[in-house]
Amino acid sequence: MAATASERVRLPYITRSHAGVRLPLFSIFMPVIVKTSLLLIVSNCFMTFAWYAHLKNLHSKPLYLAILASWGIALFEYMFQVPANRIGSTQLELGQLKILQEVITLSVFVPFAALYMKEPVKLNYLWAALCMAGAVYFIFRR
Repeated sequence: MAATASERVRLPYITRSHAGVRLPLFSIFMPVIVKTSLLLIVSNCFMTFAWYAHLKNLHSKPLYLAILASWGIALFEYMFQVPANRIGSTQLELGQLKILQEVITLSVFVPFAALYMKEPVKLNYLWAALCMAGAVYFIFRR
């Protein structure tokens, strides 16, 4: 005899309608895209440092030290990135999450390159941002 819908045991798992991620500092009234974006911004700050800061700070050190330092920083990146993608996947498609991530990556990378790495800001960043604006348009249009 099959169980009715009200008798079925509900197992905890992730679906597009229920992420199962509870973050105490995030309001339940905050839109999913805002929560996702804020977490991805923090994640990208860690990611950018993990990927590039060793070029400035550990350039003369053995490679294994740079790798270990980068992995240590990347752990914190994933502590924000995984919840961001779980929360975002409740309302965004995978392609939309990816393009959002790339826009945030460029938005974090340009100030990092200019302020931390002391690299000149070139017009190429503007052209890249315009290309990303096109990607955002195409991936988010309905």
